[in-house]
Amino acid sequence: MPNLLVITGSLRQASSSRVAARSVVARLGDRARCSFADIGALPHYNADVTGDPAVAAFVAAVEQADGLLFVTPEYNYSVPGVLKNAIDWASRPAYASAFKDKPCFVITTSGGALGGVRAQAHLKYILNGMLARPYPGKEVVLAQANAKVKDGALDDAAFLAFAEEELTGFLASLGAPVTP
Repeated sequence: MPNLLVITGSLRQASSSRVAARSVVARLGDRARCSFADIGALPHYNADVTGDPAVAAFVAAVEQADGLLFVTPEYNYSVPGVLKNAIDWASRPAYASAFKDKPCFVITTSGGALGGVRAQAHLKYILNGMLARPYPGKEVVLAQANAKVKDGALDDAAFLAFAEEELTGFLASLGAPVTP
């Protein structure tokens, strides 16, 4: 069973990205062991800072994961600063970081009609720059996400079925069984 590290790009507990991440992980059931990274605990990136325990724990979690699942909102046509900060911490040393050859799956959310496609493109570009391996499947986006959160749960069966189908392909690329 693959070990997935889930990295959400929003710090707000009730954000549509966090709700979507929890909902997608629930659909995976016992096909993957999923843990959630706490990127809000990381200090602002500064190469002069060494030995920070939150940074060490995050980098270790990225290294130990068989794959990474990013679920992030789109902020101003890109990824949130807190997500970029986390990526910057784990991207060192350049070309030999915890992200090198790490399989990555990206889901984006947006309150708008495009579902965060611009953030998805930016995140995949960043991941490619670190020699990570973004999954080459269909883009999984959740448009008008805020309107689809009802009582703390994601109310979009079509999105969840599509995300599960694409994640099943991602898990298969990690060597996991493909049957849901």
